[in-house]
This record gives sequence, C-alpha cells and structure tokens, in this order.
Amino acid sequence: MKNFLYLFIAVFSISATAQLQSPEAFLGYEIGAQFTRHADVVNYFEHVAENSAMVTYAEYGKTNERRPLTYAIVSTPENLANIETIRKNNLINARLETGSANPEVAIVWLSYNVHGNEASSTEAAMATVYELITKKQAWLENTVVIIDPCVNPDGRDRYANWYNQVKSTPYDVLQTAAEHNEPWPGGRPNHYLFDLNRDWAWATQVESQQRLKIYNQWMPHIHVDFHEQGINEPYYFAPAAEPFHEVITDFQRSFQTDIGKNHAKYFDQEGWLFFTRERFDLLYPSYGDTYPTFMGAIGMTYEQAGHGRAGLGINTDEGFVLTLKDRAAHHTTTGLSTVEMGSKNATKLNTEFKKFFINSDIEYKSYVLKGNPDKLKALTNLLDKHDIKYGFSDGGNVNGFNYSQNKNASMDATGALVVSATQPKGKMVKALFEPDAKLSDPLTYDITAWSIPHAYGLDAVASKTTVAANGRNPYVKEINQVYAGAAGYLVKWNSMSDARFLAELLQNDIKVRFSEKDLSFEGKTFDKGTLVITKSDNRSNIEFAATVTKIANKHERKLHASNTSFSDNRTDFGSPDIKLINKQRIAMLRGDGVSSLSFGSLWHFFEQDLKYPVTNIDTGDFSAASLKNFDILVLPSGWYGSKLNDEAIDGIKDWVRNGGKIIAMAGAVRSFAGKDGFDLNQNKAAEDDDEKKEESKGNLTPYDQRERENVKDLITGSIYKTTLDASHPMAFGYGDSYYSLKLGGTSYQFLENGYNVGYIKGAPETVSGFSGVDAKEGLTDSMTFGEARMGSGSIIYFVDDVMFRSFWENGKLLFVNSLFFVNNNRFTL
Repeated sequence: MKNFLYLFIAVFSISATAQLQSPEAFLGYEIGAQFTRHADVVNYFEHVAENSAMVTYAEYGKTNERRPLTYAIVSTPENLANIETIRKNNLINARLETGSANPEVAIVWLSYNVHGNEASSTEAAMATVYELITKKQAWLENTVVIIDPCVNPDGRDRYANWYNQVKSTPYDVLQTAAEHNEPWPGGRPNHYLFDLNRDWAWATQVESQQRLKIYNQWMPHIHVDFHEQGINEPYYFAPAAEPFHEVITDFQRSFQTDIGKNHAKYFDQEGWLFFTRERFDLLYPSYGDTYPTFMGAIGMTYEQAGHGRAGLGINTDEGFVLTLKDRAAHHTTTGLSTVEMGSKNATKLNTEFKKFFINSDIEYKSYVLKGNPDKLKALTNLLDKHDIKYGFSDGGNVNGFNYSQNKNASMDATGALVVSATQPKGKMVKALFEPDAKLSDPLTYDITAWSIPHAYGLDAVASKTTVAANGRNPYVKEINQVYAGAAGYLVKWNSMSDARFLAELLQNDIKVRFSEKDLSFEGKTFDKGTLVITKSDNRSNIEFAATVTKIANKHERKLHASNTSFSDNRTDFGSPDIKLINKQRIAMLRGDGVSSLSFGSLWHFFEQDLKYPVTNIDTGDFSAASLKNFDILVLPSGWYGSKLNDEAIDGIKDWVRNGGKIIAMAGAVRSFAGKDGFDLNQNKAAEDDDEKKEESKGNLTPYDQRERENVKDLITGSIYKTTLDASHPMAFGYGDSYYSLKLGGTSYQFLENGYNVGYIKGAPETVSGFSGVDAKEGLTDSMTFGEARMGSGSIIYFVDDVMFRSFWENGKLLFVNSLFFVNNNRFTL
C-alpha cells in the first residue's frame, strides 16, 4: 500500500508539473522586465500551487487596503503530506510544545518586500519558487521552505503603480529622470506609513500582527529578510556587523559566516561584487533579522543595490547600468543558496535550535512588574502576540535591579506580573526587558534602548532568582449598572483605556469635563485629570445614563456614580476648575517636508488607537486661513522652513491668539525656535558648541577615525529620566517623573514665560542606551515637554517624540492630554 501511495504521488507530480508555467510564461515577460502588480504575484503563486504537488499556498491575513497577505510552503510531496507533524515536532524540539521528537528537517523562511519600494525581491520570490520545484528538488527532501512573497503589498503597489505610470519606454537610466524620484511618501512604508521592518517586536501594524501568528506556529531555523539599499552599493549579505546582542549564540554567529561564504562562491563565479560585516548589526530586537535571531533562527538581512530610485534600470555613480533583472537575479541566487545551506546542515540546525531554548544561564531569571492595571493589560496583550508566557505573583518582596530607582532594591510583588526568562523564549524576554543592552560597539544602525518597563510606564524589578507566578490575574473587568439617579459620574484618568473611553463619549455627543484639582465626593478621592460627566451638562439627552454606561462597559471603565454634585473638599461639579472638554476639531499636516514616519505614527494613532477623527492637510494646500475650521494643528516631525515663512507665521500667530493650539512634534519644534512670541530658544550649551565649530581652524581628526570620533555628539535612542510637573494638565495621569526615549541631542532652554512640563534639571540621568559625552552634556538644563501661551491659545512642544513607532506606550497619554486638557478654552457647537 505504501509503495502504491508513493507511485500515485509521483505520477500526480509529473502530471501537475507538465501544466506548470515559468514566471516568464505566466506573466508574459521576463522577470525583471517589468514591476509585477501584487495581484499578479498572487495569481502566479496560486498557479504554482494548483500545478505542483510541492507547493501549498494560503492567505494569512489582509492589509489595511484589503490586499491579501500570503505564504507558500514548499517541499517534497511526502513532506507536505506530513507537514503538520513536521511543524509540531519542531515546536517540541524547542520545548514550545510537549512530547518527544528528534526532527531532522530544516525549516527556512524567506520574507520578501517588507519595504514596498525595494521591489526586486518579490520578482525574485517568483523565480525562486519555480527554481526550487523544477531544479532543486533534492534540497527539499529534508527541508521545508516558507515563502512570503510580499510582506508589504500596500507599499509595493504604491511604488509599482507609480513607477508604471511615470516611466519612459524604453526606461530612462539618467538619475534625474522622473522615474527615479518618488513623490512623498514613497513606497517604502505600509498604508499607515510605518516601517514594517522595525515593527516585528512591537507588532503595532496589522501586517505584523497577522504574520506573527503564522511565524510562531512554525519557528523556522533560518529566516531571511530581503531588502535593497542605495544604487551605488553592490550587495550585502551575512555575516552581520557588530554589535551583536549578547543572547546570540556562537553557532548563530558562525553559521551566518558559513552561509555568507556559500553566497560568495556563487557571486564570485558570476563576477558580482558584495560586502559583509558592515553597517547592519544585530542589536535592536524589532528587525526582520534580529527578531528571528532572538527566537532561535539564523536571522539575516540581504541588501541588493537599487531601492526606489533604481526603477528598471539606472546609471550608477560608477558608470554602469543597474537593472531590475540583475537585482532579481542576485536575490534569487542568495535565496537558493540559503535553502542549500539549510538542506546540507538540517541535522545540525535542529540540534543547535534545541540548545537555543535552554536558558538556565541567563542572569535575570524573572522580571516582576507593577503599576496601573490597564498598562499591565496592554503589556500582556503584547506578550500574547509573541506567545511569551507570564503569570502573577502571590505576594512577598522581590529583590533585584529596580528600574525606577536605577539600582538594586526591593519591591512588594503582591499581584505583580511576572515574566520568566527561564521559559523557552527567555532570550527574547531578556532582550525586551533587560535594563540596559550591552554594546560591543556604539556605532549601531538603530536605537540602543527600548526597555519594556519604561516603555509601558511600569515599576519593575529584574530578579536573579525565579519568582513564583501562580497567582490570579488582578485585572478586574468592570461591569456597571445603569443608574439614572446620579448627579454625575467620575472616572479616574490614568491610561490610554481612559483616553479611548473619552474619545468615544465625545463622538457620541456626551459632554465631559475634567478636573484641574484633586476631588472628593461621598468619601471617595480622585486625582487631577479625573473625568466628570454630569447630568446637568447632558440633561437634553434622555439616553444619557444608558449611553455612558454602555460605553464605560465597552471600555471596562469603572463609573463612580455620585448622588450629589456637592463635594467633600469644596470643588463641586460646577467649579471653574472642572472644565468642559471641547470636541476638538483637529488638523494635521502631511506631504513634502513632513516626516512620513512621524505622520504615519500619528495618523495610525488617531484612527486605530484613539479612534478620534483628524483632518489631514497636504502641505501644498496649507495656509493659515485654512485653520479657521479647526481648534488644533498637529505638526508631525519634519522640516517646515519653506512652509512656515514669515507670512504663514503671522497668520498662525493670529489663529493661536484667538484660541488655536499647535502641537509640534520632535523636528517640528525647531520651526519656532528663536522666533518672536514662541518663547523657544536653543539650549545655550548647544549654541556655544555651534560657535566653537564656527571658530575652529580645522578638523585634524584622521580620515579613518572621523565616524568613530563623531559618536561623542550622538544619542542613539537612549532612555533618560525626566522630571514632570504633575500639576500641569499635560501631565495628568503621571507622577513626578517620566522615562523618555531620546532620539538625538536636540536641546532647548527652559521656557521663560511658558510651562516647562517635562524637563531635565542639572546633569542628565541616562538609564539605558548609548549617549556620546558631548551630546549628553548638551541636555543639561533642557526642556523636554512644554507649553507656551500666546493670547488665548498655546503652542505645545514635544522635543522628544512620544509617538515614535507607536511602541512607547507610556508617552501616549501626554499627547492625549495635550489634545483635550491643555488650555482647552475654545468651544465649538
């Protein structure tokens, strides 16, 4: 019977393959002759799966623009018939499932086109799958290859559709041609203009969330992320550059080198240039190479010259034409070479993969976290996305490194969230939670600090002993009963869950107030920022009580019903210090001069997180006169020099004086520095540094030391302790300190007439990440978050971008407070 089955499979395979078409035959053009629309890529993979017994193809989700996210599983018919056993045995090998297994099948995952305008890799994906099943079948006998042909379909089609519209026929190789200069925002990001290659760990985007579900079901041994770089770089492949994160094993390091040498063999045969061990390090945990690496894989980035500028062909600065055909061929070669190395080393990969998940030698065994229940719930939601296990403490003191005190201290662990680093995914736990990542080299490709306790605003202790986590989850789901007899409801203000509740109330035309003073009603106390929802304000709404209760239950908010508006502490519901919240009309700039990433994070925040409307205005259509219909103007980080000229500034000033509010993020802040009326000046230390540079007689630093010498002026994503004025509405819901992620050394003086809400007084305190000595010194006595008043309105400065990549959860409430609480005195009907 078994022989008959194999015979049937062989006959079926021959019959199906006879119908199989190459990419060229199916598409009607040679790979690299055109940019293929995503829909046609999907059609080709469906064709392959229908006509080959060696491929299955499935959809794992959809993008924001409703394009399918897909993956193919490629192996022999025998392996595919046994694919669920192969998958489960791999998880058993990693101790992620129970049972016994001794697998010898390698699992290789190839991810293409995470950046939409790095478009050669999706073309290579089609060539790669065809080569594997027609010429490289022997490699598949002990290997399963998973191919995601396009991680970012929305970005790819944005790029491909634009290019196909503007390109010349035949294509123009001159760099100045229109087809080599993408318009804003370019095809790199997804729909919400996020860089998906930096979203693996934070999983803020729908593409990442859906991909991780499949990734964690497979946990491959090798993962490759295919990219493109500048047109004048040849090709980059592993091994990676320093710094390597310390959780990376010796085998992962050495096997990267083995793979790189195998690639080099093929590139040398063809006379193709490449480079290794430069630029692309393995530290930041949210890349498509580092995340898989910290999950046990050999994670790698491959970078082909090209990017969005290259089109179908472009003249490089070295005088030759770089074509899409060449780019696709290079990616096809490294993809196949990777599979070859997986197949040749399948047994070794499985053996070392098993070892990776043994974490007895990790220093900090448990991370114990306490704080606002909503913030703890937000963190457990993140852990669930990665299938990282956690529990809750029964109580008792825990000793270890205390994040708030930045030293060893104890903490009462009653009801605390406990995340163990001794679980199979302990190395990823260490990477995400560790107080300060060790750096073998300060020259990194990305930020150097991201510690979860600070990002989520939680008190935490890293313990060198295992902390028991058998307690119950202390989070209580609030269920309120409709109580129509209340004079009003009070809701505490501490988290983004409270902010979403407020946003939905306003969207349902419920009038809401907030208190600028501490409150007490019927023996219960409430801090500044508490929401006050009164019957008086909403007396025309006969469904008032039912509507408020329904929305509160949806958001799991506790309604404190008060039978009276007469307070215990002299601040009654009608007090001038309990202010009505405006249903804000918000405008935000996009387009030329605006950082697409900053705009995207804010756009995503309004639409998907806060769920509150925002009107996006292109910078080319913006004028001060257009602000008459808005209460707030949000300026994402960017370069606004040409947009905010003297005439525009005068118009904006008039609008602000009449009650308008500007919220300037990060790079947008400098647009107001030194300008009359904005109370904003560059920090004196930074000015002195600029003057010293101007007076310098020359730089005598040797040529080969310039880059390393410049690190003293760099802050590469470091965490600093910042003092907060908790009495200011911008800081409601916070204590007197805040841990801020600084992305650079930009520094401003304290506001003279305005409010310095967040600031560094005296010498700055770094708690995590790298900062050059000069850059750090320049932060002495500097403003981080501030409000400057102008007439009836305000300008709010976020020197540090609290919305960066949407992962610094603890900063988001500062932004919401700025929208609804700060100087909220302009009302619309």
